[in-house]
Amino acid sequence: MALALALKLHGIGAEIFEARARAAVRHDARVLALSDGARQILDWLGVWSGLAATPIATIHISQRGGFGRSRLRADELDLPALGWVVAAGDLIAALDTAVSAAGIAYREHTRVGDGDTAGFALTAFAEGMVDPAAGKRRDYGQHAVLCTVGVAESHRNVAWERFTGEGPVALLPLGRDYAVVLTCADAILTEVMAQGDAGFLALLQQRFGARHRFTSAGPRTAYPLGLRYRQETVGARQVWLGNAAQTLHPVAGQGFNLALRDIWELAQVLGAATDPGAPAVLAAYARGRQADRRGAIGFTDLLIDSFGSDFGPLRHARGAGLLALDLLPPLRSFVAKRMIFGARAWP
Repeated sequence: MALALALKLHGIGAEIFEARARAAVRHDARVLALSDGARQILDWLGVWSGLAATPIATIHISQRGGFGRSRLRADELDLPALGWVVAAGDLIAALDTAVSAAGIAYREHTRVGDGDTAGFALTAFAEGMVDPAAGKRRDYGQHAVLCTVGVAESHRNVAWERFTGEGPVALLPLGRDYAVVLTCADAILTEVMAQGDAGFLALLQQRFGARHRFTSAGPRTAYPLGLRYRQETVGARQVWLGNAAQTLHPVAGQGFNLALRDIWELAQVLGAATDPGAPAVLAAYARGRQADRRGAIGFTDLLIDSFGSDFGPLRHARGAGLLALDLLPPLRSFVAKRMIFGARAWP
């Protein structure tokens, strides 16, 4: 839906084909951490105004059982916020409303395969899993458990990324509560999901630490975690972006932000082209996205490898890295801008 709206703004007609019922698409339990760069893209698409979004003023990064922590702050970068937290269902509803208002054809209950695209100048696959035959994959042996939790004191618009030996824990301010992304090993997923609220809150408290006291928990959902990405994102009058091109671990919240940057650049390239499906046009798009895409894939995968062990020397090295990030404003500014704007932050 975001891509169709972006193309419409560049004067390019598009149709949306969706395998599910249109109403079912809105039922998405996830919470999205959007960078301020993503906010700018959504504002350009005309869907940001009126969207319930909680700003992230500070990101606190730490590791359990080791020294070192770092804080990224929006006021250091002269930004209104480092990011924004929205319910995925709310954003989908806003996009759907904008698609209807723009008169974009939306064909539900329609799955598109390679043999169904001959009549189009270009087909963009923007959802679904990465085809294993066309890419690479890595299973982390983990699930992300998602829910919202109440806290005893105000979150003050601080987001937390806490690395532990069992996997990262993220707290994202959402309204007055926190949206939680708790990583757990596949072997204990059934046990974690079966716990009552008191047991789950005790587990979360043990994993996160004492900086917040959790008072209530909402319903929990779980998603498997893995890295999957296509080696080639363009083909003969075809392009893959979003989850169809790459699925990332949610650490650092890069997945949907990367997808929106895919959309922004694809719309820019196609808007200047006579034939949107021409090989040279698609090759130019793929080249333009290469640095940002490889950087996001490598960065998230490296974080899991670097922070996924309680080995003493490695824990001390991580602490030193977090301390250096906190003490060196230019490095902190670069990392923050890289997370917010993608490859545009590179000098």
